Amino acid sequence: MSVFANLVEHLADLLQPLFGASAAAAAIVLFTALVRLLVHPLSRAAARGQKARTALQPKIAELRKKHGKNPEKLQKAVLELHAEEKVSPLAGCLPGMLQIPAFFLLYHLFSSDTIGGEPNGLLGHQLLAAPLGERWADALQGGVLSGAGLVYAGLFVVVACVAAFSYRLSKRMMAANPAAQVGGGEQLPGLGAVTKVMPFMSFFTLVTVAVVPLAAALYVVTSTTWSAVERAVLYR
Repeated sequence: MSVFANLVEHLADLLQPLFGASAAAAAIVLFTALVRLLVHPLSRAAARGQKARTALQPKIAELRKKHGKNPEKLQKAVLELHAEEKVSPLAGCLPGMLQIPAFFLLYHLFSSDTIGGEPNGLLGHQLLAAPLGERWADALQGGVLSGAGLVYAGLFVVVACVAAFSYRLSKRMMAANPAAQVGGGEQLPGLGAVTKVMPFMSFFTLVTVAVVPLAAALYVVTSTTWSAVERAVLYR
């Protein structure tokens, strides 16, 4: 925690001439971008996997004809086909999972009053009028139209726009690539619930932004926006 706190402080010092009192917030955005750059190769691999699953559709159609009356045998045959072609139906989840540690690191960093036995100086930093260590509930105490309240309102607008874009993108991708379908309305084991929930995942970001410290909310908003743009480019 101390090492990471020093990293954020150093980044904030470097960005101070450009962003002034919001330098720490800019440092968090920069840190998020660096994390996303690190996992970008995995995102590209996931996109290739998605295209590979699409390419398997003719073979899956043959399996449907062969095992259409036996759903269990059909599911097994489709899974074996994915294994033979070295295509994982869940590969697209890996980039998101690897970002979870970074999110929780920021969450704990801006939720702790002390770091290494010393007062947490990062809690004094702000994004415009909103302290990075406070939550939306804290901002509402000063009123919806207060400085902190308006900062959160701006974040919610950004998240809502990105979520709507991601929803439309997910629906279009799922319609164009029914790779999870294996016939008779059945789906690959474990993917049924994911397929139904996936288009709505971006809207859950609104809840996350509302309940976590502003610093962690900035990470979520930046990462979600990056994901939307990245998916639009990689899956076009």
